[in-house]
Amino acid sequence: MERRLSGLAASTGLAFGPAVTFRAVGEMRREKGPVASERQALADAVSASLEAVIALAESLNGDAADIVGFQVALLDDDALTEAAYAAIEGGAAADAAWRQAMADEIAGYEASDDPYFRARAVDLADIRDRVLRQLFDLPELAGAPPGAIILAQDLPPSAFLGIDWSRGGGIVLGAGSPTSHVAMLARGRCVPMVVGIGSEWEAVSGTVVVDGVAGLVLTGPSQESIARAQRLANELDRLRDQAEARKSQPALTRDGTRIAVMLNVTDLGDVAGLSPEACDGIGLTRTEFLVERTLRDETAQFEAYAGLLRWAAGRPVTIRTLDAGGDKPIAGYTLDGETNPFLGLRGIRLSLRHPDIFRVQLRALARAAAVGTLKIMLPMVTTAQELEQTRALLDAVLVDLAAEDMPHAVPALGIMVEVPAAAMAVASFDAAFYSIGSNDLTQYATAAARDGSAVAAYGDVRHPGVLAMISHVARHGAETGREVSLCGDAGGDPHAIEALLRAGIRVVSVSPGLLAIAKDAIRDVDLSVPGEAA
Repeated sequence: MERRLSGLAASTGLAFGPAVTFRAVGEMRREKGPVASERQALADAVSASLEAVIALAESLNGDAADIVGFQVALLDDDALTEAAYAAIEGGAAADAAWRQAMADEIAGYEASDDPYFRARAVDLADIRDRVLRQLFDLPELAGAPPGAIILAQDLPPSAFLGIDWSRGGGIVLGAGSPTSHVAMLARGRCVPMVVGIGSEWEAVSGTVVVDGVAGLVLTGPSQESIARAQRLANELDRLRDQAEARKSQPALTRDGTRIAVMLNVTDLGDVAGLSPEACDGIGLTRTEFLVERTLRDETAQFEAYAGLLRWAAGRPVTIRTLDAGGDKPIAGYTLDGETNPFLGLRGIRLSLRHPDIFRVQLRALARAAAVGTLKIMLPMVTTAQELEQTRALLDAVLVDLAAEDMPHAVPALGIMVEVPAAAMAVASFDAAFYSIGSNDLTQYATAAARDGSAVAAYGDVRHPGVLAMISHVARHGAETGREVSLCGDAGGDPHAIEALLRAGIRVVSVSPGLLAIAKDAIRDVDLSVPGEAA
């Protein structure tokens, strides 16, 4: 019998296929054998898990590679298994020993004063479950049949990344949020996804239809519903193929308004195989993962920035300075013991607290500016003083480079508008350009955490209050002749693009996987026809 389950649309698209349930190991227990066999069982499970995450890490790049790379480092560290082996020697079964050892380790991370370790507790839980699944010989999602619909309470990023989505499929989660990390990964790979359906997912089996447009899940669908789903899926595929075929063409609205579409990247791996002619440049380069490894290595940073400028072939490349803190802590750099890291020392606030490290990045950026059109963007700016302090540091760096006869150029210095106070007081910032970070701006303005499933419906960039702030910034840019772009997730959301354009946005920056879809959504907008005002 057909049933309709309502949730939240997290990734646009439509898919149907066999249900594959991804359950946590829970309270499963294995029968204890001799100490030697228990020790070997755990060793084999850890080894198999390490082999799996190494293979996965080698197939990824950018943010995704960092997520899995951390797990590789942990599994490759013998210290992680010492307590478990000791418990086995004391008579515990392999699974019980591993659970207890990891419970202690996770508790230690969660109780840490360092937000970096607290944020990584989820990776430890992922590792714990991966090894347990090996011990119980449970199938991994990588072996799911083509086109499978994955059902779970929640889905670790590494589990998502281990699936070959080129063969189709979709995701249904009991919990989750449209702004979660996994949801962003799903959108970047065009995987239909519905979240927040509650405990209903546990009883789902057979064929499932996932409607990532309406936020609906059909279980036990009728032949008529399956046929309709097939027609809609074919139509979406046709539109997607059409968008891909026109990806390199300019993005013009129906009334002929030119919209620049740029890319959000982490490194060159994100644009592998993509021609720079398909976009208008790079609107956001995240430097957290690069700088975390090269805090004081000016040469390594310079080479990374220069590589992106060479790829862009004359198009502008905007590089965001280190945006550490919040959900991006860096051990030894971010502040320990903050009760709310998202509202603490983040972004430019932290950079100005570490001028020695900040100067290394500014020197690398100024040197790279000699290679192409480089723009520096400051994150989490709240006061005009922060911009002016950075300008003074940059000026000093330029003087030093000139004295050293080091090739360099003067990059444009702009700010990211993601703090509501900065949005409303945008006229007080003498910035060369403004880039609206819609993810955090929406989160802060609607008081809705991005990863909170219970408040996910509140965190909508189309909220009149959020659009009013975006419109206010866009008007200031138009009046002063300074570019205003939007580099948040909303820039690649077909449901949000018209509202953003009507709010005055004329430059968006999106993940490479959403480039074609964003351009096609722009082409469907007619700004000459009155719409809802922001």
